[in-house]
Amino acid sequence: MTDTAAGHSPGTLTIIIPAYNEEAGIATVLERVSRVELPYGTKKQVIVVDDGSGDATYARASEWIKAHEGFPCMLLRHEVNHGKGRAIRTALEKATGDYIIIQDGDMELDPSDIAMLLRSMIDGGYDAVYGSRYLGCGNSHLYRSFYLGGRLVSHIANILYGQHITDEPTCYKLIRSSVMSRIRLRCERFEFCPEVTAKVSKLGVKIHEEPIHYHPRTLSEGKKLRWKDGVEAVWTLLKYRFTN
Repeated sequence: MTDTAAGHSPGTLTIIIPAYNEEAGIATVLERVSRVELPYGTKKQVIVVDDGSGDATYARASEWIKAHEGFPCMLLRHEVNHGKGRAIRTALEKATGDYIIIQDGDMELDPSDIAMLLRSMIDGGYDAVYGSRYLGCGNSHLYRSFYLGGRLVSHIANILYGQHITDEPTCYKLIRSSVMSRIRLRCERFEFCPEVTAKVSKLGVKIHEEPIHYHPRTLSEGKKLRWKDGVEAVWTLLKYRFTN
């Protein structure tokens, strides 16, 4: 039994939600996140960053927070759009949790999996746990190009950094704050994923994976990744292999 399970301080999980033009789903995401029951009495700190949305994302999130007074949720805002990486960095400045995870502002991933990932981290004593969309759960992948691109990026990460992961681009990256505080992030956009993987790996951290549920949305539904983001991911992995 771990120290946490044995009755020691349960700690806090910071859930960072970067959101850009997610007015249709941000309230649903917040509702689903609020219902997640974390293991061992772990508390939540939720930080939403509206990254300069051109729609009503900020208003919808603000309305939900006001309607759920007492829920530990902070809403931040960029006046102009910078990108996912910058939004995460803004949230990290306010993060006070013992563990940190990213939750996208859509419903491609199931927030209920967060509890499972945290339990795995605590029970296994891991410093980093990634949720893999490729390890079962019967997940489908709408676009072959995204599927192959994700597998390629994962393969390159394994070669460059000595990891054994199947899903490097996954959104669900759960990392202890004691590890996150030791790295300096420079990301602006989607290169957050390869940058954090590279820098965590260079600290000697072995990344553990658990299967998660995945419900991909189409490009017409608002999926924001494009082929050039895959190219940028490979370049980022290569760059940080030899620089800081």
